[in-house]
Amino acid sequence: MPEAGSGLLPDPVALLEIRGARRRVGTRQTLAGVDLATQPGELVALLGPNGAGKTTLLRAIAGRVRLDAGSITIAGDQPGSPAARRRVGLVPQAIALYPQLGVRANLEIFGRLAGVSGAALAGAVDEALAWTNLAARAGDPLRELSGGMQRRVNIAAGTLHAPALLLLDEPAVGLDPGARAEVHEALLRLRARSMGMLLTTHDLEEAAALADRIAIMKDGQVIRLGTLRELVAEVFGDRREFSVRLGAEPGPEARRALGAAGLLPTATARVWTGAIGEDLAALAGLRADLVAAGLGVESLEVRKAGLHGVYLRLTGQEPDP
Repeated sequence: MPEAGSGLLPDPVALLEIRGARRRVGTRQTLAGVDLATQPGELVALLGPNGAGKTTLLRAIAGRVRLDAGSITIAGDQPGSPAARRRVGLVPQAIALYPQLGVRANLEIFGRLAGVSGAALAGAVDEALAWTNLAARAGDPLRELSGGMQRRVNIAAGTLHAPALLLLDEPAVGLDPGARAEVHEALLRLRARSMGMLLTTHDLEEAAALADRIAIMKDGQVIRLGTLRELVAEVFGDRREFSVRLGAEPGPEARRALGAAGLLPTATARVWTGAIGEDLAALAGLRADLVAAGLGVESLEVRKAGLHGVYLRLTGQEPDP
C-alpha cells in the first residue's frame, strides 16, 4: 500500500478540522456546534450515546450530508470535493460487500470505484490481502468467511486508494474477542503507515486500547477531547472510583438518596458508582448513611479510575450495548 495520503497533505494544515458543525434533521439538532481537529497518523475514538451525532458527523466528513452551518476541511479541502474524496476512506458499520463474490473480486470492484486501476489496483489488492492475512482466502466467496474476516475485508475495501483519513463506524461490532483482536491488529497496521483514523464505537475497551485521543459526544457536541490519561485526570483528579452493590434494586426515594450521596447508576440496577479520595475511611461513613436510608449494602469495591467512570460522569449514562 502506498503511504497514506503520500504527497497530498499540505503542511502544517490539520488532516481534519471541524469548526462549529451544525446539522438539523426535522426538529432534531443532530450536530450542535462540533469542534474537532485531528492530525496525520492519529487515531481518534468517538464515544457517545446513541443519537449523540457520531454517525452524522462521519457522513458529513465523507461529504454524504451537508452542514447547515460551520465548516469541515480535510487537509484544507471541502468534503465531497475531488481532492477530499481521494484523501478519505469510509468503512460503514454494515458489511458493504458482495457476498457471492470472492475476496479479491470484491476488493477489485471497490478499488475501481475509488479511482484505482491497472497495476496500481493489482498492487493495492495484493497488499490488502497481505495485511489482512487473507491472501489464502482471496478466491473464496465472501459469504464463506467468518464475521471477523468479513470485517477485515470491509476495512480493506475503504483503504485501497491509500486515504490519508479513514472513517470507521463500529468496525468490530458484534465480533467475538478473537475476531475483534484481529480487526484491531489490522487498524494498528494502518496507523503505523501514518493513516489517520476517526472511529466510532460503544466499546470502551476498544477505545482505550486503540485511541491516541478520545472525543466524547453528547447532544450533538464534543463535550470532552483528550488522551485517556488527560480525561481521567480532568474528571477524577487524584480520586479513585468505587462501586456499591446494593442488596435490592432501589426505588425512587432510594435513588434520590444515592444521587444525593454523589453516586451514579450503572447498567446493573443494584450497582452504583462514585469517586473517593485517599481517605478510604470515608467509605464507612457512606455505608452507614446508605444503611440509615434503608439501603442494604452487599459490597463496596474501590478501583483505579478509568474510561468507564469518565464516560458515565460526562454523559450521565452507561455506554450503549
